[in-house]
Amino acid sequence: MIPGKIRSAYTSFFKARGWKAFPYQVQLLEKYFNGLNGILNAPTGSGKTLSLWLPSLLYSLHSSPKKKGVKVIWVTPVRALATDIRRAMQESADYFECGWKVGSRTGDTTLAERKKQKDKPPDCLITTPESLHLLLSNKDNREYFGSVECIVVDEWHELLGSKRGVQTELAVSRIRSISPSLRLWGISATIGNLDQAAYVLLGEDIHELPYEIVKADVKKKITMTSVIPEKVEEYPWAGHLGVKLIDQVLDIIQKSGTTLIFTNTRSQCEIWYQRLLITCPDLAGQLALHHGSLSPDVRTWVEKSLHEGKLKAVVCTSSLDLGVDISPVETVVQIGGPKGVARFLQRAGRSGHQPGAESKIFFVPAHSLELVEASALRTAIKENKTEERRPVIRCFDVLIQYLVTLAVGGGFDEREVFSQVIKTHAFNTISDDEWSQMLVFITSGGASLRNYPEYSKVVVNNGLHVVADRRTAMRHRLSIGTIVSDPMMQVKLMTGKRLGTIEESFISRLNPGNVFSFAGRSLELVKIQNMEVLTRISKSNKTIIPQWLGGKMPLSGKLSQALRERLDDVNKGIFPDREMESLKSLFKKQQEQSVIPSINQFLIECIETKEGFHYFFFTFEGRYVNEGIAAVLSYRLTREKSRTFSIGLNDYCIDLLTDEPIDIEKHISQELFTTKNLEQDILGGMNSAEMARRKFRDIANIAGLVFTGYPGKQKPNKHLQASSRLFFEVFNDYEPDNLLLKQAYEEVLFDQLDEIRMREALNRINQQEIVIKHPEKLTPFSFPVYAEMFRDKAGNEKIEEKLQKIINQL
Repeated sequence: MIPGKIRSAYTSFFKARGWKAFPYQVQLLEKYFNGLNGILNAPTGSGKTLSLWLPSLLYSLHSSPKKKGVKVIWVTPVRALATDIRRAMQESADYFECGWKVGSRTGDTTLAERKKQKDKPPDCLITTPESLHLLLSNKDNREYFGSVECIVVDEWHELLGSKRGVQTELAVSRIRSISPSLRLWGISATIGNLDQAAYVLLGEDIHELPYEIVKADVKKKITMTSVIPEKVEEYPWAGHLGVKLIDQVLDIIQKSGTTLIFTNTRSQCEIWYQRLLITCPDLAGQLALHHGSLSPDVRTWVEKSLHEGKLKAVVCTSSLDLGVDISPVETVVQIGGPKGVARFLQRAGRSGHQPGAESKIFFVPAHSLELVEASALRTAIKENKTEERRPVIRCFDVLIQYLVTLAVGGGFDEREVFSQVIKTHAFNTISDDEWSQMLVFITSGGASLRNYPEYSKVVVNNGLHVVADRRTAMRHRLSIGTIVSDPMMQVKLMTGKRLGTIEESFISRLNPGNVFSFAGRSLELVKIQNMEVLTRISKSNKTIIPQWLGGKMPLSGKLSQALRERLDDVNKGIFPDREMESLKSLFKKQQEQSVIPSINQFLIECIETKEGFHYFFFTFEGRYVNEGIAAVLSYRLTREKSRTFSIGLNDYCIDLLTDEPIDIEKHISQELFTTKNLEQDILGGMNSAEMARRKFRDIANIAGLVFTGYPGKQKPNKHLQASSRLFFEVFNDYEPDNLLLKQAYEEVLFDQLDEIRMREALNRINQQEIVIKHPEKLTPFSFPVYAEMFRDKAGNEKIEEKLQKIINQL
């Protein structure tokens, strides 16, 4: 039961702000006071943060008003969200005049602030999974976490499908062992598998803990408008159309108070920022950009300026995707397909981020066919179809890192920790033998490395596994985390001002005097010194745009299905919205030259060009799935007769190019699309060892086999690659049962190639009518993937000229 005094204080808080609590918020207050754990599912901008913050605050004030130490831990996936939530939480705590202090601990927190928090912990700590593990590496972690009454994991869907989610599971299992009576809640706005999300968060304890999934009865109005070009390209190619619509984007910016312009990659972010300023110089001083590679000072300035309404627009990436309450934002613009329903909803929710407010988002296609994605998005949103997040399991690199973290933080008892680890979803299938391998690995390096003392990081002392060497402990703390990228280099002006970080692989291709775009500036490379990129401001308009690894997002399963359904509507003569209406001429040309596949059809186009014989397979399954299917098909098509394929692909289609024709009907009759022996054919059709070797580099980094270097003194990329490659070869030759080696191959199959979705796609194809067409020339559907082959052969202007000549001949 909720004491009357608490209920009154809760009601008065909302009343003082002119608000009224939603029914689900009142319901959550009751469930929290009744000792429940669980998941809250509520739309963006409906008061999710207050829904769990106020109950945890009021319960603590009621049950233990004089208790010292951290009482609430709020885990967030992004640093920008920590800053915003801290402000909102502190304001509400101040209302109750309880003296609570809300602090944040992320990668942006200064050393002085960290020391202050250690000496005098805040009542509520907002942190990230990485920083939470850093706190576990402190020797006083039991005392620090002993006062915790509640853990809230914000934006749980964002963490769930990654190794950062596994980090969260492990940290929760440890803190719960220190403070067994704590309440555990997750918050998610957009996720399709809520039951599984609850199970992963609560682990095996879900069978014993009282828990509930609370769904908010709040409807969020989202108005989606596509920016449709005056003339739709009948032969589209990726990235070509978006920038041509810049005048219409500028019109949106001018008519709105503040606009967030979302791009899918940091490269796009830099490009759009520069193009907007070149097209409209009046935006200087009113336009900013925001992405994860910019320095904390730059990002903090942008976020503060947004809150204060000083900026007209910000070009950003997913760095501003989640949960940030920026009241002045009226409008959101999405550049290019978001590739997922949940991501689109998250970004739309940045505008009108208050209960009852309308969210307005404009969709700017990067090429004509993305207008079909826009139509599919609208339908998916209307029918409340959001993606599921598949949890990560058995990632032994994360477990190894965690065990060393505990060993640094005062040591651990192996049986005690095993009983905690096996209750997590990620490791509930770990065997005694695998656990023993983990312990052997951290104490001796395993069978292959036992003769090298530097890999004997942990020693057993009085029954506890501990790290006794201070240098080992320091290096480990610097390496905590699972976000692995190309080695980063600090970008600085010659004046000393830090602008952010950039990947070494990009900078290594430049020479002194080259000019590149970064942090909204044109920078001339002066020199590289101690892993720092020293630059000066340049007035040149001809700049090189940085490229970051892992930039392309794959089409989600939900959006893939919705897209196929939209194309099926075309066959029925149904054009339900402006997007589909605008594409009538493209669809007509496709039908004249080939067909538009219905929901029960699978289209293959066989086309001869001067490059050779193309076989286009229209899966509409997304880039990652298509990569795997392409490897399988090329492997199966070469078993009978040796031939060479060039492979092209995008989200919609696979292009297999060869120098002689193939009897495709014959191969289909021989079960070309079967799921039998799928895993073996995937590995046979690709250089699986090389792919696993690349995956192993990240695994070796997370597991602590390689050390990337000290701040400002990172090791060169070539050194890291050589080190991880050597470990891979040693394990491959002398320790084939090594769990990290096995993990590398499994990640290739299940993460990079998405073997589960591949199997589902092939099963679907086997149940469809396979339609084979032999058009005389490239079709509107096949041209986009054909155009991809020219990207590495010329600069952008030459590509455009080349492709326009080809289009003129079609």
